[in-house]
Amino acid sequence: MMFRRGFILFLPRLVGLLVVACCLVSIFYMLACTPKGDNQQLVLPRVNSPTAKEGYEAILQEREEQHRNYIISLKKQIAQLKAELQGRNEQLKYVQDQHPDPLNVQLDHSNAEKVQGNLLAFLRSQIDKAEVHSGVKLSTEYAAVPFESFTLQKVYQLETGLTRHPEEKPVRKDKRDELVEVIELAVGSLNNPERDSTAKHHVYTASDFIEGIYRTEKDKGTLYELTFKGDTKHQFKKIVLFRPFGPVMKVKNEDVDMADTLINVIVPLAKRANKFRQFMQNFREMGIQQDGRIHLTVVYFGKEQMNEVREILENTSKSANFKNFTFIQLNEEFSRGKGLDIGARFWKGNNVVLFFCDVDIYFTAEFLNSCRLNTQPGKKVFYPVLFSQYNPSIIYGHQDSIPSLEQQLIIKKETGFWRDFGFGMTCQYRSDFINIGGFDLDIKGWGGEDVHLYRKYLHSNLIVIRTPVRGLFHLWHEKQCLDELTPEQYKMCMQSKAMNEGSHGQLGMLVFKQEIETHLQRQKLSNKKT
Repeated sequence: MMFRRGFILFLPRLVGLLVVACCLVSIFYMLACTPKGDNQQLVLPRVNSPTAKEGYEAILQEREEQHRNYIISLKKQIAQLKAELQGRNEQLKYVQDQHPDPLNVQLDHSNAEKVQGNLLAFLRSQIDKAEVHSGVKLSTEYAAVPFESFTLQKVYQLETGLTRHPEEKPVRKDKRDELVEVIELAVGSLNNPERDSTAKHHVYTASDFIEGIYRTEKDKGTLYELTFKGDTKHQFKKIVLFRPFGPVMKVKNEDVDMADTLINVIVPLAKRANKFRQFMQNFREMGIQQDGRIHLTVVYFGKEQMNEVREILENTSKSANFKNFTFIQLNEEFSRGKGLDIGARFWKGNNVVLFFCDVDIYFTAEFLNSCRLNTQPGKKVFYPVLFSQYNPSIIYGHQDSIPSLEQQLIIKKETGFWRDFGFGMTCQYRSDFINIGGFDLDIKGWGGEDVHLYRKYLHSNLIVIRTPVRGLFHLWHEKQCLDELTPEQYKMCMQSKAMNEGSHGQLGMLVFKQEIETHLQRQKLSNKKT
C-alpha cells in the first residue's frame, strides 16, 4: 500500500523528467542537423522566417543534386564494370581453352573470385607495361608514340591525311563516344565524396573540363590525362585514366577458295582513246595473263573516238585470246554514275564481284585478290584507298629521263599520296549493289555519285572495308580548270591541281627555283676565285 502511494507521488516527477529529456534531445538534434555556412555554423532559424526557409531549401537542393549526380555516375560505372567483367571472363576462358594462360595461371571458372582476381592482375599488368608510371627507353625519336589533345568540342591530331583537319570535331561515333565516356568517368571520380562526405565540396560537371591528352599503345591500351578547373584560379584537378586491352582472341579460322570468283571490271568512258590504250596494256598483263578470272565491261558515251576504242579492245581480244568483254555504247552526255550503273545491271550471269574502275587507274594482280577477299555477298563491301601519283615531270625533273611507268609506281611521300578523299574505286558483289539501290542517276558528269553510293553502304548493315592498298594507283594526268568557273571555283580547282602536282617540298623547290639558281651561280664564282 505504501509502495503504491509512493509510486503515485513519483509518477508526475517521472513524466516531467521525460518531457525535459525529449526537449533536450530535440535541441541537440536540431543543432546537429543545421547546415553549416562557408566558415561557421548557421544559427537556428526563427519560426516562419522566409530567409531561413529559402536557405534551407537551397542547401537541401544542392545536397540532393550532389548525391543524385554521384548516384548516376556510380550506376554508369557499375553497369560498365559488369559488362566489361563479363566480357573479360568470357575472353579469358576462351584464351585458357585455346592457349596457355597469359599470366601462367590456370583459371578455375568454378571460383568466381579467383577468376576476377586473375582478370584484375592481367589488367594491372597491362598498366605496368605501358608508359603510365614511368618512361620507357626508346632506340630512336621515331619510336615515340605521340599524344593527341582534345577539349569538349575539338580534337587536335597529328595524322590528318588529306580529308581530316589538324583541328576538328570528332566525326566518328566511336571516337566521340570514347571521349565522352572518359570525361564522364573523370567527373564521377571528382564528385566521389569518399574523402569527406560531411564537408561541402564543389560539384564538378563537364563544363569544368579544360583539356585532355591521350595516346594508344596498340598492344597495351589507351592512356588519358584530363585536366579540370580547381577551387581557385591557379589550382587544377588532374585525372589519369587507362583503358587496358585484353589478350588477343581468335574469332575465325576458315579456308577461302577464290578459284572460281570472277571479277567484272566496269569502266565508263568518253573519248580518251590514248588513256584507254595504256589501261588495256595494264589490263592485259595483270587481269588476263596473271589473274585470268576477269571480265571487262566498257560503257562508252558518244561516238567521237569510239571506233578507235573499239579497235583497241578487239586487238587485245585477238592477241590475248580474250573473249570475256562487253562493249556498251550510249548516245548521250557522259555520266560516270550512269555508266557504272548500266554496266552492273547489264550482267546476266551468276552473282559476280563488281570492280568500279576508271581509265586512269593501274592495278596489280595482288589487288584483284584483295578485291575478292574483302567482299562477301550480304556481308562486306570493299573501298580501297588508292595511291595517287604526282606529276612525273616534277618528281623526276632533275634526272636525265623519266623512268618507265612500272618503275614510277613506288609508294613514297616524294612520289604521291594516299587519296583518302576519293571513293570511286570500289569492289562489291552485284547483289549488294542492286539491293542498295545503285547510283543516283540524277548526277551528271564527274563527282558526287561515288560519295552518294558510299553513304548508302555506310547506312546499311553491310561491313565497309576501308583501307590503303599497295596495288592500286591513280596515274597522274593534267587537271584542266575551265574559264567558265567562278573565281572561287577556279581557286579551289587550282588548289586541287597543285595538290596533285607534287609534294610540299617539291612545290617549294619550284617556288624558290630562282633563288636556288642564284645561289649555285655564286658558288661557282666563289670556286673559280679560289
